[in-house]
Formats: sequence, structure tokens, C-alpha cells
Amino acid sequence: MAGIVHFSQFYKYMEETEHEFFRSLGLTIMHHEEDGSIIGWPRVSASCNFEAPACFEDLLEIRLAVYRKGVKSITYNFEFWRDDTRLVRGTMKTVCCYFQRGEKMKSIEIPDLYATRIREDYSHETE
Repeated sequence: MAGIVHFSQFYKYMEETEHEFFRSLGLTIMHHEEDGSIIGWPRVSASCNFEAPACFEDLLEIRLAVYRKGVKSITYNFEFWRDDTRLVRGTMKTVCCYFQRGEKMKSIEIPDLYATRIREDYSHETE
């Protein structure tokens, strides 16, 4: 009713941006293996710092940077911009997991399929 975007929406926007990032690399967030198992990326943590409100019908630019690519996990930084104004800074950490029907999910090393295409953005080292 106030005409501003509810804070919870930014987490959904970060997830959709991550999915688009994977698609831009020719990847998918859920890779189906021939044996019926799935490689996926559940979230370990997510946070946002809000600097200015986004309003109804604002056109937002969402910037994603791979802050860290670990052995089993990826940490992303997100920035939400409206024109020259940064509205939100967010972070999300995901872990690469193997899912097999009837078994517990388990974390795995990032497979070459992903590891060779996903690169850290080193620009954060100068901040």
C-alpha cells in the first residue's frame, strides 16, 4: 500500500538473477544426471542491506558478481540499482549438492561442468 517493494522480494530477485546467470553460461540450476540423480544449489545463507526503497514500477538493474568460488560453494554479491542510485546490496551463499531419490542430500565438490564456466569476479578486492 505504501508503493514500495517489500524487502522479501529482493531475495526472490537474487534467486532469479542467479538462475539467469547460470543460463547465460549454458548451465542450469538443477542438472539432471542419466541415473535420475540431480545436482543442485541450495542456499546456505542470504542477506540484504537496504539503502533506499524501490518503488512500484521502478526499473531495477541487478548486478551479480561471484565473490568467492570455493571447493563446494559459491558466494554471490548482488547490487540493485535504479538509475544512479544503489538501493540494495545482497549476498547469497549456495552449496553444490547431489540429490538421489530416497537418500539424504549431500554436498559435493563443484563438478567441472560448472567449475570451468563460473569464475570469481576479482573487482571486490579493490573495495
